[in-house]
Amino acid sequence: MSRPNLTTSIATRLVDLLRHSGLAEGAHVTEQWAADELDVSRTPARKAMLFLVEVGILQREPNRGFFLARGAATLTRTDLGEGADIEEDSYFRIADDYIGGRFTGPFTTADVSRTYGLAPRQADRVLSRMESEDLVRRRPGGRGWEFQQVLSTVEAHDQSYRFRMIIEPNALLEPGFTIDPEVAAQHRKQQEALLHGDILLLPRAELFHVNASFHEMLVGFSGNQFLLDAARRQHRLRRLIEYRHQVDRSRLAGQAREHLQMLDMIESGRREEAAAFLRRHLDKVREIKTGLH
Repeated sequence: MSRPNLTTSIATRLVDLLRHSGLAEGAHVTEQWAADELDVSRTPARKAMLFLVEVGILQREPNRGFFLARGAATLTRTDLGEGADIEEDSYFRIADDYIGGRFTGPFTTADVSRTYGLAPRQADRVLSRMESEDLVRRRPGGRGWEFQQVLSTVEAHDQSYRFRMIIEPNALLEPGFTIDPEVAAQHRKQQEALLHGDILLLPRAELFHVNASFHEMLVGFSGNQFLLDAARRQHRLRRLIEYRHQVDRSRLAGQAREHLQMLDMIESGRREEAAAFLRRHLDKVREIKTGLH
């Protein structure tokens, strides 16, 4: 399984520490306290705290230090730490095993129950969730399960992003492109919430949905159903491989800010500028996630 980088990992532990602290909004949070409580040196503690500033959980005041930007009670637990719900944990273990080539061929609910230490009802719920997300399907005659076609290699992931670089920017230039102000406002609010803590607080599946639905919104404004169908298919195919990249969240603040920039451009009528910006945005994310130049 992909692991969070050091900053993301320490930041997640610090959020959990703050949540249990009961501190009120505006409380002073010192580097030394964070370092001592997390048993790390001050340098990684400071990097993690700066990341929490970037995602809106802490505020930094010159010559004064760090302060809690929201009450500790609002810091719900992420799915990156220890003790995650067993069904949620099994869901991602199955996904990772499939992407890693360790889960092949048809399988039964009993196989999942035995392999991942789940009760039969828990295994049923996990597989039903995966079925609802078009990741697995029941085999003909109801005899077991099999994975649907999904992206599982770096090369396929790269090609998916290149396909999106063709589809999504051009959707912004369609003659029928029309903004729905209410929908745009809802997605703006979601992206702003990412920059006020949700980057670290949302579970991986929900974080994927927020960002995938943002891109579907842009394509949907085109009024071209064929482009929207193509975009939705890509998001379904890439769901599993994208879940791996949600573990390290250190780059997501910049991504959310770029989403907000795109909205600004579109709402001010600068569609050609937005299309070029979107293409660069997708190419940058493609290179980060695939490592291919």
